Amino acid sequence: MNYQKKPIKIIGAGISGLSAAITLRKAGYEVVVYEKNSDVGKRFHGDMQGFENWSEEKDILEELKEIGIKINFDCHGVNKIISTNTKEKGSVKNEKPVFYLIKRGSSKGNLDYSLKQQALSLGVKIIFNKTIKEENADIVATGPSFIPEVFDKGIVFKTDLKDIAVILLDNKFAHNWYAYLLVDKGYGCLCTVTDDVKDIENEFEKTKKFFVEKYNLKIKDSRRVGGIGNFYYPPKLDIQYKKHETLFVGERAGLQDLFLGFGMRYAFESGYIAARSIIENKNYERLAMEKFSKKMKASLVNRYIFQRFNKFAIKEAVSIHTKHINKNLHSIYNYNLSKKLLYPFAKRYLNKLHKGLIK
Repeated sequence: MNYQKKPIKIIGAGISGLSAAITLRKAGYEVVVYEKNSDVGKRFHGDMQGFENWSEEKDILEELKEIGIKINFDCHGVNKIISTNTKEKGSVKNEKPVFYLIKRGSSKGNLDYSLKQQALSLGVKIIFNKTIKEENADIVATGPSFIPEVFDKGIVFKTDLKDIAVILLDNKFAHNWYAYLLVDKGYGCLCTVTDDVKDIENEFEKTKKFFVEKYNLKIKDSRRVGGIGNFYYPPKLDIQYKKHETLFVGERAGLQDLFLGFGMRYAFESGYIAARSIIENKNYERLAMEKFSKKMKASLVNRYIFQRFNKFAIKEAVSIHTKHINKNLHSIYNYNLSKKLLYPFAKRYLNKLHKGLIK
C-alpha cells in the first residue's frame, strides 16, 4: 500500500501512538491522531511511574534519543531499590539507573504532555474528543482492551520523607504482585498492584498502614490514582481487512511485561517499529516479534516461577545479592535454555489462570 498518498491515521494519543506519529512525521508523512479524550494522559493524574531500565543493556533514555524522542519531560534515575516482605529486607543497587521516575498526565513536565508538544511541533495533527473505527485506522494505540489481569490502586501526595524506592512483596498486601512506595523530591506515590480486584481496597489500606508505620510517612494533599493492565501472548499485532491493514501497538497489542507489568518501553518501541514498517514497507508483525517475542516468553516464565513457587520466589527476591544484580540485572529477560525448557510448563499453568490470553 502506498501510504504517501494519504494521511496516516492513528487512534490514541498515548505513548505508542505519539511515538509512531513522531517517527512518521519526521519521515515526511502527514499524520492525524484521533484521541477520544479532551487531552493526552487523561486517565492519569500525576501518577508516578517507573520507566524500566533493566530488561536490556542499553539505557532507555539513549534508546529514546536514537528513535527520535526528546527527553523534554521530568525524569529522575533511581539506582537503589529496597525490597521487603515485612520480615526481611534486601536492596538492589545498580551502576546505571534501575528505572527512571516520570509522571503521567496532561500537566507540563509530565511524559504525556511532553510527547504531545513534540508531536505538535513537528506538524502532527491531533484531533481530540473524537475517534474512528479500527478498520479505518493505520495504527491503533488505544491502551488496554482485553479483560484486565492486574489492577493498580494508590495515591500520590506531598511528603517530607527523603527520596526512597521500596517494593513490598507479600500476598497480604498485593496478591501475586507487589506494592510500592516511591518518593522523589517531596512527591510520593504509594500503590498496591494485585490480581484480586475484590480485595484491592483492603490490600491498599494494609499497604498504606505498613508504609506509614515503617517509615514514619506523613501524607499531605493526597489524590487517588490507579489503573488496569493486561497482556496477551502471542501479541495481537495486526488485522488484514479487505483492502486495509491495521497495526496494533503498545497495550492494545497485548505488549506488556508479563512478570512485573511494565509496559512503557514496549509502548515506545512498538510505536516506532510500526512507523518504520510503514516507512520501509516491511512486515510489522515479523519486526515486532523479532524484538519482543523472546523477552515476553522470558517474562512469562518469570511470572510462572513467581506465582507457582511464591514463598520461595519472594524470599529469593528479597535476598538478592547486589553484586549479582550489578552484572546480570537484564539477564532475567534472556530467553536462555532453562527458560526454553520451562516455557511449556509456564504456558500451560498460566493459561489456566488467564484463559485465552496465552496460547
